[in-house]
Amino acid sequence: MRDWIVTETGTQNDELLTGFDASLKIAELQAAVEAVIRGKAETVKFALVVLFAKGHLLIEDVPGIGKTTLSNALARALDLSIHRIQFTSDLLPSDVIGLSIFNQQSGDFVWKAGPIFSNIVIADEINRATPKTQSALLEAMAEEQVTVEGISRRLPLPFMVVATQNPSEHHGTYPLPESQLDRFMLRLHMGYPSFEDERQILRDRENINPLEFVQPVMTQTDILELQKRTSEVRFDDALLDYLLNIVSSTRSSESLELGISPRGTLSLFRSAQALALIEGRDFCIADDIKRLVLPCFAHRIIVNSRSSGLRNKTREAEQILQDILHKISVPI
Repeated sequence: MRDWIVTETGTQNDELLTGFDASLKIAELQAAVEAVIRGKAETVKFALVVLFAKGHLLIEDVPGIGKTTLSNALARALDLSIHRIQFTSDLLPSDVIGLSIFNQQSGDFVWKAGPIFSNIVIADEINRATPKTQSALLEAMAEEQVTVEGISRRLPLPFMVVATQNPSEHHGTYPLPESQLDRFMLRLHMGYPSFEDERQILRDRENINPLEFVQPVMTQTDILELQKRTSEVRFDDALLDYLLNIVSSTRSSESLELGISPRGTLSLFRSAQALALIEGRDFCIADDIKRLVLPCFAHRIIVNSRSSGLRNKTREAEQILQDILHKISVPI
């Protein structure tokens, strides 16, 4: 058993924050992360969407593209307890959630909490671990608790898993099952940087690593307040019908074997609220939904074998979702 040290930071403030400038706080957090992740403003914004919507984030792309750097930059910009777990084929569930160890002096079993008992858990290369170890995250991500030896233990709030993974066709990977994928609010792709952005990346790292200079700009209380305000963002009935029509179309599409689950529906609803908050609005618009459909839904649907024509399953799923969006009328 690896020895993990879990640090609790901050306390929840039950009283409404006075003089709290949400826009300023969000701008500071975005700037802190974007100082490390060059040219990926939309990706950074969507990562904050997941944080404020109380979700979990999956970042998928080829090695060396900046997945772990984004995870670390976001974690360091938050004044929270953080743990990074390197998922490997020999990692055990107890290495993630913890276990009871017999103390010979006292004659009792002593609980040793695993790294899951942190506000931010970075699950690096999650699909390199076996399905048994991957499943150790299921209860934590769905219910913000873990149950070991018949005892349920609550996780600290806020709680967020930021997982990275290489594409499933790479060697030494175990594809995440649908039940695990459905627990991730958004799946993001980093993509290669532009010529100018990559030039800036090289200059940034000429003598130092900018990640080492990221300072916390948001506290636990700040995040809990922003999560509360996210849930208060208005969502009109016409927009709700628009969202449900998109979901219904995935369930009835002849091109799909598996449509969107109710958890997926709620994920799009909450993430649209968070995107509106980040952009300075207290109400959602149709564009919030349209921008989030692909990162929210593409990893949740399964293309049937009759419709499958592309080698890249992700692109195929995204194309089907784009076709659905084009067919559904946008509320005015």
